[in-house]
Amino acid sequence: MYNQKQLMHLIKLIIMKNIISLAIVLFCFTASEAQQEQQYTQFMFNKMSFNPAVAGSSNASCLTVLNRSQWIGFDGAPNAQLVTFNMPFMNGRVGAGGQISRQSIGVDRRVTMDAVYAYRIPFATGSLALGLQASVRYRGINFNDPRVISTTPLSQDNAIQPGFQSKLLPNVGFGAYYNSETYYLGASIPRVIKNNLGFGEGTTPLSREAIHGYFMGGIVMTLTDKLKLQPQTMIKIAANSPTVGEANVNLIYMDKFTTGLTYRSGGSSKVGIGEALCVLFSVQATDKFLLGMSYDYTMSELRNNSTGSFELALRYCFKKAEGNQYVNPRFF
Repeated sequence: MYNQKQLMHLIKLIIMKNIISLAIVLFCFTASEAQQEQQYTQFMFNKMSFNPAVAGSSNASCLTVLNRSQWIGFDGAPNAQLVTFNMPFMNGRVGAGGQISRQSIGVDRRVTMDAVYAYRIPFATGSLALGLQASVRYRGINFNDPRVISTTPLSQDNAIQPGFQSKLLPNVGFGAYYNSETYYLGASIPRVIKNNLGFGEGTTPLSREAIHGYFMGGIVMTLTDKLKLQPQTMIKIAANSPTVGEANVNLIYMDKFTTGLTYRSGGSSKVGIGEALCVLFSVQATDKFLLGMSYDYTMSELRNNSTGSFELALRYCFKKAEGNQYVNPRFF
């Protein structure tokens, strides 16, 4: 027979084993396309965009707005805006939310709307959430844009349709997320349907949506009464594309000021030192309002044509949810 402490330890081991197993599934489940989804340096303030199970995890209703300008100075570089909202219900057992995002790269424009739902199972030191996501993505391309170049005349290329073309791409996804007041672990596949991205009339798709998998984790450690250390990481995978890892280390002063560094792998196979080195800073201006910003120094050859990437994040948490438990939204 197990005592209560041994039983809780056994349950935690089972939870970690299941989350790790889900992360392994991500590597086996990805499709035969390259990475297509938007990346965000401040993923720690924006975890619900990568994992639907995060919804309601802070036990407060939170609104987040984020803008990312990538590879500034590079014509047609990626640009993204995001608005998310999530809140808990039923004393934190249920989380729900939605988000709308816009991404552009070159002549490609995307607007995505997501609805997320999470059910949370409480434990002595934290909670395990299982999440579902439903989404619809609008994709539009202006093939009359002078930047569109074809090796054959556009009028003879069946893969390129004249004028402005658009389509809607529905999708579904899932995730798991375990969090406590001091650490978190998560694994997710936000979109599992490999939609046809092409606009051509042929029966064989020339391109499809790639299935992306995400694994994230972090911990916060108390160094002194006023200083905390917060290392965290995110791994992004898609077949036929290099696995991208982000390693972040933050210092938190008086639970108000946060500064840190992030290293992102990937980039150029020729340079081989990674894609970017990022500096982050945030301030918890009030108990409810957080302002965060980051700058990415590009380490690949794109640095010769770009002055880096910049992100601005704003988050407002409205009020404490029902019940007595309150997990600080600045952490996990």
